Amino acid sequence: MSVLEEAARRRTFAIISHPDAGKSTLTEALALHASAISEAGAVHGKAGRRGVTSDWMEMERQRGISVTSAALQFEYRDAVMNLLDTPGHADFSEDTYRVLSAVDCAVMLLDAAKGLEAQTLKLFEVCRYRRLPVITFVNKWDRPGREALEILDEIESRLGLRPTPVTWPIGVAGDFQGLVDRREPDRVIRFTRTPGGATAVAERPERLEDAGGIAGLSAARDEIELLEGVDAWHDTEDFRFGRSTPVFFGAAVSNVGVRLLLDAIVDTAPAPYARATRTGGERNLEAPFSGLVFKVQANMDPMHRDRVAFVRVCSGVFERGEVLTHSATGRSFTTKYAHAMFGRERTTVERAYPGDIVGLVNAGSMRPGDTLYQKDVVEFPGMPTFAPEHFAAVRVKDAGKSKQFRRGIEQLDAEGVVQVLRSDRRGGQSPVLAAVGPMQFEVVLHRLEHEFSAPGALERLPYRTVRRTNAESRKRLERSHGIEVLERSRDGELLALFADDWRLAFVSRDMPEVTLEPLVAAVE
Repeated sequence: MSVLEEAARRRTFAIISHPDAGKSTLTEALALHASAISEAGAVHGKAGRRGVTSDWMEMERQRGISVTSAALQFEYRDAVMNLLDTPGHADFSEDTYRVLSAVDCAVMLLDAAKGLEAQTLKLFEVCRYRRLPVITFVNKWDRPGREALEILDEIESRLGLRPTPVTWPIGVAGDFQGLVDRREPDRVIRFTRTPGGATAVAERPERLEDAGGIAGLSAARDEIELLEGVDAWHDTEDFRFGRSTPVFFGAAVSNVGVRLLLDAIVDTAPAPYARATRTGGERNLEAPFSGLVFKVQANMDPMHRDRVAFVRVCSGVFERGEVLTHSATGRSFTTKYAHAMFGRERTTVERAYPGDIVGLVNAGSMRPGDTLYQKDVVEFPGMPTFAPEHFAAVRVKDAGKSKQFRRGIEQLDAEGVVQVLRSDRRGGQSPVLAAVGPMQFEVVLHRLEHEFSAPGALERLPYRTVRRTNAESRKRLERSHGIEVLERSRDGELLALFADDWRLAFVSRDMPEVTLEPLVAAVE
């Protein structure tokens, strides 16, 4: 097949949601229905079952949450699915934002009882900024929740998206009796659930005239008539341009409604397309190979302790062993060890096409936002930089582990787990960690101990506000009480830390000549 034909088969998408909406469970259910796995895992590993495939980090398995993104590639029908599972917790927003730069579509997961939540709203705004079309899946319909029409109203009023339900639930939330596929109004779909949702649910389509005994069917038909009255039908063009969202209902934990969602991703989600470059042009799919590094992760395999750069193929054909150019350094990089990823499981990949995710091993100099290319020079827009709100000095508990400690801090900084700040006053043995949320500190301490054998201790610092400054302003600021200026390791930027907004306002008024610029979550 040609590059364009192979690209047309790819569907590269992320799942976004508020914490506890069931994102990792849905990830497992999609892989299960595609026969990529034979049995779904439980997030908390109940009854001796393993943790979810996408939650490969030990801390994730212990806590039952996703703290890092994961890539899963599998085939379904004639499509190659590249699914990126993202952290739902707000403390790990930076990782999620990076993932959204590497996909062509997003599945927005809503809890039937809670509807749109704060983190979901933030992530949707990123999708809007990146012009990503959004498919909505209303999860947990097997538990008590809100009315379906109420959820649709909320989507339209708060997101400005016109919801166009493709499936409709029979029965209120908590009394889930089946689904109506609005494309086949003369049939209903009922389900035979499996114990614990461990295997794919069996669907039982029934003719409408044979399903009259289903409680809740009459109410569902009345609601569908209301939808038809307002012309709430899926429109591909409106969806692709971000004006509408197709909506599906189901229960991921028991795999109900998941196959219909999976089919919709194949049938309606966009295939890869030409990507915008930093200079304002576009990189066509048929151009020589180019790829965007959107994630770097070390120690996924405890047997090898290597470092993997996750690369979204943007154009051309990736061939294992070829020599690429790293745009940030101008140096050559030989792709000897290249893998397709399935959580932390890997298989060697010889060739990949636009939309695919390739894991490049031992990519020591790469950082999220870097571009790799062959022949024609190209550079894609970088990654967002966030303003941290939590700060802590970290030191190694055992001085004999200083070398491992320094290596661990450097690695976590390169991955973007936290921002690492330094100053001559504090020295190299006690860098300052800057985080969007405090849970990032927990990840740092866990990984320092379990991956680098260098347990660390944290000292929380009394800062909450940060501004970008320069060398000239630094001298003046450091003479003021309650202000500390440090250098960010990843880019050399000078950051001034303040105890609160009041202190910042006072300094800005008292020293108008000092440079104090806000850090914003924008691509730099």
